[in-house]
Amino acid sequence: MRIHHIAIWTADLERLKNFYLTYLPARAGDKYENPAKGYVSYFLYFDDGASIEIMQKSGIPPSPVDSPAQVCGYAHLSIAVGAEEEVNRLAETLVSDGYPLVDGPRRTGDGYYEAVILDPDGNRLELNAAA
Repeated sequence: MRIHHIAIWTADLERLKNFYLTYLPARAGDKYENPAKGYVSYFLYFDDGASIEIMQKSGIPPSPVDSPAQVCGYAHLSIAVGAEEEVNRLAETLVSDGYPLVDGPRRTGDGYYEAVILDPDGNRLELNAAA
């Protein structure tokens, strides 16, 4: 058993797709439109078989980018990016491109090396050096 994908709602499908394709080693599938349920989506595929589905539908409230709330439910998406140097490099790139650094880079109490960035919708993206 394994996790197949995580899905994220967004108010701007193309913006979020371009963010993840720019900074992560993913490739996008074709745009999917479901007129019966009123949404559109893309799957973003990684070489290890995991994927992210980004979805847009009218009526889904956006996350406040300037004040990411601590609420029940989805906490963050964690991506293993390689060595600690890659965590540092990618975090520096994202910050210099204007994305907020929430935490790190640092070693956590449970031994991970990570940095947490907010994506364009305010979702927490954890970059880690986990093998």
